[in-house]
Amino acid sequence: MSDFFEKLAGSEKLKEEKTKKPIEEEKEEGELAVDVFQTDNEIIIQSTIAGVKAEDLDITIQNDMISIRGERKREIEVPPENYFYQECYWGPFSRQIILPEEIDVEKVEARLKNGILTLILPKAQKTKTTRIKVKEAE
Repeated sequence: MSDFFEKLAGSEKLKEEKTKKPIEEEKEEGELAVDVFQTDNEIIIQSTIAGVKAEDLDITIQNDMISIRGERKREIEVPPENYFYQECYWGPFSRQIILPEEIDVEKVEARLKNGILTLILPKAQKTKTTRIKVKEAE
C-alpha cells in the first residue's frame, strides 16, 4: 500500500482492527432506525432502508407491537483487507415498536418508495358509549 493510503487509513494496527472482522461475518442483527409520529387519524412509521427489496421485508403486528425485519444484501463480495472504510451495515436487521394506541390492523398500509419504508397505521375508532338493553330471561 502506498504511503498516502497508510497515512489516510492511520496506523497499521488501527487498520487491522477495523478490517479484522467484517460486519457481514457478525451474527448480530442491526437495529433499524425509525421515525414514529401521528396525525389525527393515523400513526406513521418511517425508516430509510435503501438497498432492501419489498420482498425481503417481513412486517408483523401482534397485540400492541409491530415488528419489522429484513436483510440488506451485499451485491459484491469484498475481502476485508481491501477495505479503506467499512461503515455501511450489511446483513439482517430488525426493530420492534410498541404502538402508543390501538390501531385498525385491517387497514394498515406499507409502502416502499425511493428507499423509504412508510407504514400507515390507522388509529382504531374510539368506541362511543352504547346502551345495552337487558332482556328478561325465561
